[in-house]
Parts: sequence; structure tokens; C-alpha cells
Amino acid sequence: MSFGQRTSGSVIVIGGGQSGLAAARAVLEHDLVPVILEARDRAAGSWPYYYDSLKAFSPAGFNSMPGLMFPGDPDHYPARDEVAAYLESYAAALGVEICTSTRVVAVRRDEQEFVVVTADGRQLRAAGIVAASGSFASPHRPAFPGQEGFTGELLHVADYRNPAPFEGKRVIVVGAGNSAAQVASELAPVAKVTLAARHPLRVIPQRIGGKDVHYWLRETGFDTLPAPWLDKITGGGVITDSVGFGQALADGLLDVSPMFTGLDGDQVVWDHHERERADAVILATGYRPSLGYLSGLGALDSSGMPLHAGGISATHLGLVYLGLEHQRSFASNTLRGVSADAAAVIAPLAAWIHDAPRALGLTTAEIYVPW
Repeated sequence: MSFGQRTSGSVIVIGGGQSGLAAARAVLEHDLVPVILEARDRAAGSWPYYYDSLKAFSPAGFNSMPGLMFPGDPDHYPARDEVAAYLESYAAALGVEICTSTRVVAVRRDEQEFVVVTADGRQLRAAGIVAASGSFASPHRPAFPGQEGFTGELLHVADYRNPAPFEGKRVIVVGAGNSAAQVASELAPVAKVTLAARHPLRVIPQRIGGKDVHYWLRETGFDTLPAPWLDKITGGGVITDSVGFGQALADGLLDVSPMFTGLDGDQVVWDHHERERADAVILATGYRPSLGYLSGLGALDSSGMPLHAGGISATHLGLVYLGLEHQRSFASNTLRGVSADAAAVIAPLAAWIHDAPRALGLTTAEIYVPW
């Protein structure tokens, strides 16, 4: 099928990273036709654009997606470029239409179909939409009192590449998750580093009882705990320590502090008005979903977050999401968890496209009220 010719059973998947690829495979399993639209020039998601030393937070043996084993020692933690190469191999093996360098700018509803508008002006029709565009393009940058006058470097981890520019400097890393721990640990041998967080850090060791922590996350069922429970359990964040953060802390190579209260000139203002000169503040404060193309559809709330339940749109029949943080569980938005999420959201999408309601004599336009 050539690009631009759609059938009533086609599904447009927006995003060609791990979430989009997982979605496409699940769509195929339901006898539908997936077409992936990827804004960048390769189907590898955001992996090629992260910092140089990034490794997957889980071992290779846990990172295989259905149909293709992740190569190499199953106990090793794959580097950034390994994951990117794996995703490109996965994309090639799927055998589906993937349109790279195709940025989606809008989605609208037209009668019984969606219309997807691309940056070059094309309008593509589909029976269903999977919004799997990730969040790397929308780094969350919290505002701090006095940051406009801060003379040090203030950057998000999305712009961080390696420790070289920070050698010998005073650096504050802000965050309480895996990226914050990984960047702080990498900087610690060459810079004076403090990790600042709004909440106490929850660190799970890499190995428990002789097995990698991800074995226990899977075997105990922790990976499947629903999103509404996670904040109550974790207090907002967990570090799975695959990078030696705990050891670096124990060795005094870095320290941890409650969040600073503001910035002033070349200084960080800590609690109790204590001040300290800082050369750089690196924000490992996460990302927000990159879903601006859905704003005109009315599918997002006032802050740009999707209105959904477990990845199923609460506003539009035929629209689902994939790759949201804690979308359904602790493992959501990870290599080890995204395919389970894909199966969960594509099944109802397929039922809608195959017109399951009509088979039961139900339509959205005709509702019988017996009074």
C-alpha cells in the first residue's frame, strides 16, 4: 500500500520509537494495517539523542520486545547506541510502512475517521490513532526564584552529553530518579556534586539475593502494580541503582541535599538562607508528553496532559496513547514494559475499529432509553 492510500482498517501510529514499534506489532496481531509516522530520520525514538553514557536501566535479558531477542549477554546493561540499533533492527523486522522525517502537526476528527496533518501539508485518514510520540521534545524545566539572574549554567539533562565541560566545577544535579543518579554518579569523579531533591531518595540496590533487581520487579509482580498505587508506595520516585550511585555516596564522592530554595547571581540558596557558589545546575526533572498535535482535538487538559485511563482516551473513541510515564504500571514507558501496555491499549482499539458495538446492536448515535 503506497503512502497516502488508506483502508478503513488502517491505524496511524505517531512516533517510531519503542512505543510506536510495540504498537505497530500489536496492531498487526489484530489484522489491522499500521502506518508509523516518525518526525526524525530514523526509527529509534529518542535513544540516539540522550547523553553519551546512558545505559538502559534494566539488563538486556529483560529488554527484548516480542519477536526479537535483545543481542548480547543477557546480564549486561545495554548502552544508548545498542538500544538504538536494536530498535532499528526491530523496525526493519516488522515489515510495516514507516515514514521517517514526517512530523505530525495536528489531528482532527472528520465524520467517522481521523485526519492526521503533517508538517508538509499532507492529510492522512485513519480509523484509529496511537499517540506514541514520547516526551523527549518536552523536557520539564521547573522555575526557581531568581533563575533569571543566575550567572551559572542552567540546563536540562536533555542537553547534557558528558562530564568534560564540568570538570573541576561545582555542580548541582536536581532530581530523584534514575537519570539524576546516573548523571550525578558520572560527574562525581571530576566535579564537586550534590544531588538535590524535593523528596527523600528511594534507592533499590542493583542486586538482591544474588539476582538483579529487575528479576524481583518481574517475579514479585511489582512491575504490574497500577499507576494510582505507585505514588503511595514509592513516594514519587525510585532509583534502581545499576550505576553505583549508592557506592559513590558511601565513598563520599557526592552528597545528597533537600532541594534549594532559589538562585541568586552565581549562588544557590539553600534552606535557612545558606548560600553557595555553583557553576552549573543540571535538571534531571523528567519530561512531559509531546502531544501538542492533539490540542485542537480537545483530547488534552489545560496543562497539555492527555485525558485518559490507562492509555485509553477519555475523550475520543479510536484514540489511544502509548509511552506515558506510569501509564498502567511501574514498567510502563520502558523496554521491558511497553509491549504489555501496547497489548492492553490496542485490543480495545481493534475492537472499536472492527465495530464490536454494532455486532451487539449498539451504536454511538442510537441509544435506547426505556422511559
